[in-house]
Amino acid sequence: MFLASLASSSSGNAVFLKTEGASVLIDAGLSGKKLSALMAQIPAAPADLQAVLLTHEHADHICGLKVLMKRFGLPVFMTEGTAKALLRQPLGRDLPDGQFRIVREDEPLSIGDLRITPVAVSHDAAQPVAYLFESGGRRAACVTDLGCFDERLTEKLRGLDAIYLEANHDPMMLQAGRYPYPLKERIAGKKGHLSNDDCGRLLGRIAGSTLHSVLLAHLSRENNYPPLALAAVRAEAIRSGFAAFDTQIRLEVAPEEGIATLDITAR
Repeated sequence: MFLASLASSSSGNAVFLKTEGASVLIDAGLSGKKLSALMAQIPAAPADLQAVLLTHEHADHICGLKVLMKRFGLPVFMTEGTAKALLRQPLGRDLPDGQFRIVREDEPLSIGDLRITPVAVSHDAAQPVAYLFESGGRRAACVTDLGCFDERLTEKLRGLDAIYLEANHDPMMLQAGRYPYPLKERIAGKKGHLSNDDCGRLLGRIAGSTLHSVLLAHLSRENNYPPLALAAVRAEAIRSGFAAFDTQIRLEVAPEEGIATLDITAR
């Protein structure tokens, strides 16, 4: 199982995941042209995909969806709430909804040899989810766009080999920055985005003998930067009880646009 971040920011999000028998895209927040160019670096192509998995309906996750659906006939998996919200948006009004496939939280589905489980997360969208992936005895997760985590989510993320996890902002940078107060409150709220510190706390709680690779995602351009995120996440994970973090974990940051990979099979 192989995962590659193509883009990870408030401007656009897309993640490619491949196994021996499946190729899927998680979110499609880039133009069809950009998606094709980035996938070619892997190398892969939109024509290789078997499906798109949507986490939620915000524009930075769906702007390339129409091209993928109409040009390649791809089915798109999403929750019922996401589907309804998507069809109410300008970007979603002329999508071929016959290609929609409705998923339910905690109910697994299979594409080829890939088992996929949608998991509810807390975000200001209609019915957002993260995704858990299992194939060949390995487990990974793609978890972004959440303002907080609870024991339910923590329990579902235990036993992973690798995780693509949001580390959106530094709380002090956010509060001192130029964003208007309502936007600061939204980002820092329970339905906003996960901070560096909370990302580290979550890693400290889900760490175990199997977790070996972490790719930090959805960093804010205004309120974070990679060295700060890496240091804060590492420190908080260790403070939360993950004493072996430095020796056990490969920790990297996904760029705003460009390839960053997780080799989920390696240990």
